[in-house]
Amino acid sequence: MPRFLLCALFISAILLTCNTFTNGIEAITTIYVGTSQSIQAAINSVPSNNKDWICISVAAGVYKEKVVIPADKPFIYLKGAGKDKTSVVWSDSSGTIFDMPTFSSIADNIFVQGITFVNGYNYPPKPGMNIKVAVAARISGDQSAFYECGFSGYQDTLLDDKGRHYFKLCTIEGAVDFIFGDGQSIYEKCDISVNIGEVNPAGTGYIVAQARKNKDETSGFVLKECNVYGKGRAFLGRPWYPYSRVIYYASSLSNIIVPEGWQLWTADEPTSDIAVSEEKCTGPGSDKSKRVAWEKTLTQEEVKYFTSISYIDNVGWIGRLPIKI
Repeated sequence: MPRFLLCALFISAILLTCNTFTNGIEAITTIYVGTSQSIQAAINSVPSNNKDWICISVAAGVYKEKVVIPADKPFIYLKGAGKDKTSVVWSDSSGTIFDMPTFSSIADNIFVQGITFVNGYNYPPKPGMNIKVAVAARISGDQSAFYECGFSGYQDTLLDDKGRHYFKLCTIEGAVDFIFGDGQSIYEKCDISVNIGEVNPAGTGYIVAQARKNKDETSGFVLKECNVYGKGRAFLGRPWYPYSRVIYYASSLSNIIVPEGWQLWTADEPTSDIAVSEEKCTGPGSDKSKRVAWEKTLTQEEVKYFTSISYIDNVGWIGRLPIKI
């Protein structure tokens, strides 16, 4: 649908205008959503197989709904008023990890800014709660970026499912495998907050569970210049599949990190193909003298490859987002 026709389209309770953004895009359609309105209704109004960026601007407030960007709704820029001001909250631990998320982004070419997604089933955490898997967000589309967003939960908070993703200046909170999946992603300058101590002060959690399944997959999680902190104790991660790849680079690791650093999913699983490593990290949790023997040391060439933005973007898709990040 041409942009001028979309701008003229009347949608009940949703205001449409055309605004100019700053990254070489002359005009972008904007749909405004207020606290008495529905984010999902705004998404539903976007034409299928749209090829132009459409901004859905969400006012400050708490939106109690489950939100899905389906595969046929690409080029959506979902913009909140700030991760501390705009939140989407839903409580669900039923069905599979693909059914329960508060927010599911299935389409390619999605950009989200300034929104926190919460699965309230186990959140906020408290002693004695009935702990179940409760996913706050599922990201399954390719070429998707999240800027200044929040993801809050306890067990399995962020399903970084598949595709190339970029998370910058985000806050991700949880206790058990709370960044998990088979995505090919860089987390840059993010806050990684462990909250297992809110339930059990002596508890030990797991931050990352990456699911690379074979040696030909290019997927992996790179936590670059992140700040890892929280309450309780935590492993940096555990391999979900035999070729799991996780790299902590130039990140600050607080004393919540256990000396071993990593733990196997099962005690007897092979370790030869697991690719987990730490490079140039700082803080009291970065001491590697007691790390597991199967942690890898990368070459300088490997460090450069995995920490470069080209690892997730060798075609320039980040430069084509509506704003520069």
